[in-house]
Amino acid sequence: NSNSSSAGTGGGDPDAAAALHQPSTCPSCDGNGPFRINTTRTEYRNYQKVNLQETPGSVPPGRVPRTKEVIFTNDLIDVARPGEEVEITGIYAHSYDYNLTQKSGFPVFSTFIHANHVRRKEDASASANLTEGDKAQILELARDPKIGERIIASIAPSIYGHRHVKMALAMSLFGAVPKNIDDKHRIRGDINVLLLGDPGTAKSQMLKYAEHTAPRAVYSTGKGASAVGLTASVHKDPVTREWTLEGGALVLADRGVCLIDEFDKMNEQDRTSIHEAMEQQTISVSKAGIVTSLQARCSVLAAANPIGGRYDSSCTFAENVELTDPILQRFDLLCVMQDTVDPVADERLAKFVTGSHMRSVATSELTRGLVVMPEEKQDEQHRTDLLIPQGLLRKYIQYARTNVKPVLRENTFDKEKIASLYVALRRESQTLGGVPIAVRHIESIMRLSESHAKMHLREYVREDDMDASIGIMLHSFITAQKFSVRRQLQRSFAKFLSSGEDRE
Repeated sequence: NSNSSSAGTGGGDPDAAAALHQPSTCPSCDGNGPFRINTTRTEYRNYQKVNLQETPGSVPPGRVPRTKEVIFTNDLIDVARPGEEVEITGIYAHSYDYNLTQKSGFPVFSTFIHANHVRRKEDASASANLTEGDKAQILELARDPKIGERIIASIAPSIYGHRHVKMALAMSLFGAVPKNIDDKHRIRGDINVLLLGDPGTAKSQMLKYAEHTAPRAVYSTGKGASAVGLTASVHKDPVTREWTLEGGALVLADRGVCLIDEFDKMNEQDRTSIHEAMEQQTISVSKAGIVTSLQARCSVLAAANPIGGRYDSSCTFAENVELTDPILQRFDLLCVMQDTVDPVADERLAKFVTGSHMRSVATSELTRGLVVMPEEKQDEQHRTDLLIPQGLLRKYIQYARTNVKPVLRENTFDKEKIASLYVALRRESQTLGGVPIAVRHIESIMRLSESHAKMHLREYVREDDMDASIGIMLHSFITAQKFSVRRQLQRSFAKFLSSGEDRE
């Protein structure tokens, strides 16, 4: 991944970029100098130095990722942005390092790669590179009336249950439509999700799945992430000796997903630094004479553990986690994942896990014919037929994010329903506590309905999209309350929930 980049102009050979080599004698008059640069007759070209780092997955055991300096010239400038996975073709060259030679007393040569071609890994699934066959497959999938169910079933298929979490994850991956009113007032279109639950409920696995599926994702953990690591840092550039900005995780995840595990373990000062990034989607920096604003248009997917390790149903969501109200309000969806004891569900889960272990055969052995694929039962066969292949799902998400922009129309949904829902949510939130409900949650309902329409590749938001978003929002609100009042809340909010049967 190209971690840091700095651009500057340099003349002559890229090998001689660090220092200017002056001739010893003049070829025309044999004079020994002094020489000065003729700026009018000098040929200039673009020059950029980047550091290439190994991907964490390909690092041998017990080693740290190695870095190598790469030099881009001419039209290769700014082809790759920091944080992207790239494949570079170039010439492996060396240059004479004068300073190191002076220190060590013998000639020292530093090596670098003079790049000739750069290919970004994400281009393979990018919507611009989709073939006609891919697009036809995607549109064929979208015609399936049960495509919403199939997408949710295909999200993290190796994890059993947790349908509401998979739904939230799918909505976050598809995203909504950002609004920019006359370039003055911007409303974000990214959906932030917080997963809170007991140990062993596959929170980190959900995040890891999102990292592999999202077109652009940056993963970090709470303890290993500081405020500077998440937002932006200022450091001295080795080439120009000037102060330069280096983007953190939220900046690198621009137009993608930022995943933060162990969110509750972060320091309070570090957590407040992402307030601005989660709502305004910018990061303002004023350090070392640099006053600027960086873009951080990304969804934040965070996972946290409750106080004391396990979720206590007799307390509200806010009492179960050490997070302040301002940060809880910025999450569109709060998903509670509880590990409850239920003999029937436990038996199903055990069968699912053992079955998936039995079906997991090493691909290399399968291709060589050393092992055969175990036979699937009838019900398992039916379940796998519903699943969308992961490669196609990735392309579907990329296509929907790029090409589909659902519109909220006047006559396609009931505005009165949303207004009365908001009033009821505010009233219950005031009396019962739990999660504070604010104006942001109306915007969240709009965002979730747009994301649901995107899943079906629709041009506008329909009534059923709005019903689905209200359903997931109410599920998020009710599960965040004490167990004793959940049933009463479900009864009082039942009028806002309409199932598919009602429409048929």
